[in-house]
Amino acid sequence: MMDADTQLAYAIFWTAYALAFVVFFLLVSRLLRILPLYGLRTLLQAALIVVLLTPVQSAEVAGWWVPAWLHGGYESILGETAEAARAFFNMGLAAAVMLLVWILDLVRYRFYKK
Repeated sequence: MMDADTQLAYAIFWTAYALAFVVFFLLVSRLLRILPLYGLRTLLQAALIVVLLTPVQSAEVAGWWVPAWLHGGYESILGETAEAARAFFNMGLAAAVMLLVWILDLVRYRFYKK
C-alpha cells in the first residue's frame, strides 16, 4: 500500500494529464476543421482519444492505472514483450469500442444532417 503523499502525487498526475489532454484535444480539433469530411475528422479524433486515454493497470503497483501508450512503449524498450502486449491489447480493445461509437456517430450524423 502506498502512503498518502504517493496517492496525492498519483491524483495530481491524472488531473494534470486529463487537463492537458482536453487542451490538446481542443487544439487538434480546431486544426482538423480544415478537413472537408466529417467522418475523417471524427475518425482522427477517435484515434487520438484511444491512443492517449486508454489506461492499463500497472504491474508494479496494484490498483494503479497508467496510460497504455506510455506503459507499452516503455516496456517494449525494456524488452518486456508480455507487458507491452498487455498494454497494446488494451488499446486494441479501446479501438474496437471506439470504432463502434464512431460508426454509430456517423449513422446519427447522416440521419440528423438534414
